Amino acid sequence: MHFDRYTVPLPAGSGPAVDDELIRLRAELAAEYDLREVAYRFGEDEFIFLSVRDSYALLDRISPEEFLKDEQMPYWAEIWPASVTLSRELMVSKELAGKSVLELGAGVGMASIAAARSGARVVSTDYSTEALKFVAYNALRNHVPLDTWRLDWRLVMGSEKFDAVIAADVLYERVNLLPIVTAIDALLTPGGIALIADPRRRMAEEFIELVHENGFRVSETRMRDAIADQTVAVTIYKLERIMA
Repeated sequence: MHFDRYTVPLPAGSGPAVDDELIRLRAELAAEYDLREVAYRFGEDEFIFLSVRDSYALLDRISPEEFLKDEQMPYWAEIWPASVTLSRELMVSKELAGKSVLELGAGVGMASIAAARSGARVVSTDYSTEALKFVAYNALRNHVPLDTWRLDWRLVMGSEKFDAVIAADVLYERVNLLPIVTAIDALLTPGGIALIADPRRRMAEEFIELVHENGFRVSETRMRDAIADQTVAVTIYKLERIMA
């Protein structure tokens, strides 16, 4: 399995070395982006996440040639409601404590960081190297250790396996559905689980059909989450292999 690996320094309280690294990373990001910082509370824990103030402003960075090559949009720059719901559920349930976890399409790293705070050993992945810079900062800012890898979920090959795969709001384009299913299948240990949070898009129904066809059973947890000034409906799908 080929990844481009980035190492996030392991936090050690709030000492000078950590503070210096935060200042350096924040200055690097501020030189490229208009930033915003938002606080969240999941269970008994408080978090602060840095993201891009206006993700639409990043569209000007994508050349027509780049778009034709990958059709990649800057979805990573948003904090999506499904990520908030998944993060809260991970912190409350502690279901992944002690497990090895990989997040697909991590964006700015919210769910990865919540999983790590809950006691998981986390690898946070995204196709965008821009996103991984924010994951690194947010992990350090919230005092959690994790690794960040660049991963194209269309090209997952190799022998490295995880106890759990998590993802939030990744079922937005039909072309991605089968690659996500095959990536989950390739990444999970035989007894592993996947937790996929989705804001009840119609595309999720097609995803679940593919999941069943590829040897998984699915259970659903339907939730409503108060985010900002609105209530958002989110379903968390739990995928488990049907063992022979």
